[in-house]
Amino acid sequence: MTRVSQNRGVKTDVSVGMRGEIHAGKGLSTHYVVECYGPDDSLKWREEFDNLVVTEGLNDSLDKHFKASGYTAAWYVGLTSGSPSFAAADTMSSHAGWTEVTSYSEASRPTLTLGTVSGGSVDNSASKATFTMNASYTVGGAFVVSNSTKGGTTGVLYGGGAFSTNRSGGSGDTISVTVTLTASAA
Repeated sequence: MTRVSQNRGVKTDVSVGMRGEIHAGKGLSTHYVVECYGPDDSLKWREEFDNLVVTEGLNDSLDKHFKASGYTAAWYVGLTSGSPSFAAADTMSSHAGWTEVTSYSEASRPTLTLGTVSGGSVDNSASKATFTMNASYTVGGAFVVSNSTKGGTTGVLYGGGAFSTNRSGGSGDTISVTVTLTASAA
């Protein structure tokens, strides 16, 4: 929070925060590792990429952490179709740059089950989000959302990111997603 005061023509910016100034968006990041295994359990492809934490995700983090308002620990992982373009203003009900891939057997989006927070980071490497593909598909990215509804347009979108290149496959493939959330001093 910045407060501006004027005293005898001098303008002063005062930032309030723990151990320094808070720069929303600069201290929160997400890294994804997405792997696809064929029906024979052989690795078909692997992608690593970073996430844009959208404004809705930043606001939700501030609201839940500092205001303790309606907190829920339930988060889910989704996949996007090819060539997604995430924007800071994206929400689940309004995101022109991408669509969700729903051609997987699970009835809902996989739960993001996070381990122990340490060193400003937490991940789901012990319980990866898994998608069992049941049709031909093209995937271009992934996202984190607070609603489990497959193809749903409600819930808080935390953020999402794009692969370096689109990936395709077919029925019987298994896609696993490791999500690492990091908070750092900005």
